[in-house]
Amino acid sequence: MATTASSSDPRRQFAVSVVETLRDAGFEALWAGGCVRDQLLGKSPKDYDVASTATPDEVIRIFGTRRTIPVGASFGVVMVLGPTKSAGQIEIATFRSDGEYLDGRRPNSVQFCRPEEDARRRDFTINGLFFDPIRNEVIDYVGGREDLAAGVVRAIGDPVDRFREDKLRMLRAVRFAATFRFHLDVETADAIRQFATALNQVSVERIAQELRRMLSHSTRAKAVKMLEETSLFAEVLPEISSIHGLLQQDETLDALGLLESASFEAALSLLLRPLYASEEQETKRRVARIDEVCRRLKMSNEETECVCWLLNSLPVLDNIASQPLHILKPLLNHPHAKLLLDVSSAIVRSCGRDPVDAEFCRRYLSRTSPETLAPATLIDGRDVMGLGIPAGPVVRELLATIRNEQLDERLATREQALVRLRELYSSAR
Repeated sequence: MATTASSSDPRRQFAVSVVETLRDAGFEALWAGGCVRDQLLGKSPKDYDVASTATPDEVIRIFGTRRTIPVGASFGVVMVLGPTKSAGQIEIATFRSDGEYLDGRRPNSVQFCRPEEDARRRDFTINGLFFDPIRNEVIDYVGGREDLAAGVVRAIGDPVDRFREDKLRMLRAVRFAATFRFHLDVETADAIRQFATALNQVSVERIAQELRRMLSHSTRAKAVKMLEETSLFAEVLPEISSIHGLLQQDETLDALGLLESASFEAALSLLLRPLYASEEQETKRRVARIDEVCRRLKMSNEETECVCWLLNSLPVLDNIASQPLHILKPLLNHPHAKLLLDVSSAIVRSCGRDPVDAEFCRRYLSRTSPETLAPATLIDGRDVMGLGIPAGPVVRELLATIRNEQLDERLATREQALVRLRELYSSAR
């Protein structure tokens, strides 16, 4: 079995010990799902899941109440905490078959069963594998090994039934296919197209989480293209799916493929860029439109602010070398400046040009100290009001002028700033 997981990995050791403990107690236990798939692909599993004939109550009795958390006991799932932080935690799920999925997400009932029945209720063949870590043996009831070897994402059984049970599986199918650079089984892809419009039955939080995973991965361009091919793109981002030729333009997909950053926000800003550019209204309204999309996806405030800032700042980078320092420095001092340069570079390279503006900024950053980029202010509002100017817009304008001249390196000391302040005030009276 191909694997990159070291036998000294504390997570793996804990996963083996969990199986041994359950078997010593008289129960069947196997590794299940993604950890088996990842090892067969030669990847180190991010986590390990165990499936067992032990019921939740029996798991709690075996491992003790202090080390167990019944995270989904009604569905046969108990979390077992490892002996150390590095060992992590493992979900133990009782082998089960599911009743009807009345809400399109969870079964209304479960029945404990044998491993073969459990495998057949799972989503895709590559996720329906079990592994015996004691015998070092893969157990495959659904043809998952064959599909892994062929690079195919295939629903277990009838794909229509699988997607009728849980509509989110459609997005997961695309994500798995893109991430592993696999292709979708024809019947599975057809079933996704058939059910695509039913994706709106899934909570927007779950949809957004799948989108995050797709766009944060290096295969994001493939994922977006597959979303379009399966008719899911219009359901995930309806605001931009109507823009003519969005995904037919090589630039958008090419830019996604060339984006070096693993940032979800950077990738989403590339996707939303045609929407931002299509608005003929003032900048404030265009940013508000992007904000609406992010809010609909229930993204965090930090994610939303980042996407809006990136899109609003891209035009500032145009011919940035000719801009004054008071424009350049605040831009490059922003927390998301490096993401901005990555996004800009990807866009320019997708058009076959060199990223001159981004490279200029990178060179400037390499030779500029933080103190030069964002020096401490020389004066404040008290200095302005000390001239008898009441608080208000005039104070803000004078402070902004002094700050800009400081960033332009025309003012270096507080004394120089105070002299300049008096000049500005005298000329304004």
